[in-house]
Amino acid sequence: MPYQTPASFGIKSWAEEDRPREKLMQKGRAALSDAELLAILLGSGTAKLSAVDVAKLVLSAAQNDLNALARFSLKELMRQKGIGEAKAITIMAALELGRRRKEADAPARTTITCSRDIYRVVQPHLQDLPHEEFWVVLLNRANVVMRTVSISRGGVAGTVADPKLIFKEALEQLASSVILVHNHPSGNRNPSAADIALTRKLKDAGQFLDLPILDHLIYTDAGYFSFADEGML
Repeated sequence: MPYQTPASFGIKSWAEEDRPREKLMQKGRAALSDAELLAILLGSGTAKLSAVDVAKLVLSAAQNDLNALARFSLKELMRQKGIGEAKAITIMAALELGRRRKEADAPARTTITCSRDIYRVVQPHLQDLPHEEFWVVLLNRANVVMRTVSISRGGVAGTVADPKLIFKEALEQLASSVILVHNHPSGNRNPSAADIALTRKLKDAGQFLDLPILDHLIYTDAGYFSFADEGML
């Protein structure tokens, strides 16, 4: 039996105050659900599904988690029913704008007092990444962030952190101390044997150069692991 589209699927058949665009104009953006906001971005649905229905399917594929949706690649988005290249690009662009807004909201000068402060500083750089990256946070004598620097970018399984590049950046910026950060896209916060060995190596090099390594943070979107908090530095 051929699929029958319920009458409710056509947005034009809805009450005007329930249509996403009209609802936003009448009630404000906060009144809309994630699916309704996403439907406005999509603009249209398919012959059998409204834009809201398509949006619900897309969100369902991401377990209704916008952070998970932000990690979808262009190809993954285009696998969703009713999503072509143009709509996939629109979704990616909107989520990237949201990420950049969060980055812009970060304070320009932050004093590091604990591992949670480090997490907040690097979150705009590492959130939603599907691959590993290695960063350093350079601090002055008052533990104020001077600069956050990307050292390397790798694949899903790992990245290479060259000690020469790390300390070159720190020396050029006249930093007083260094914090190491890398992400685990898998969400596993536990350090690997390689992570532990690298931390020891960089700690020893930092002591020789009078550039102490204050912490090594393993970042995940759901939380972090701090070598300093765990007494491993």
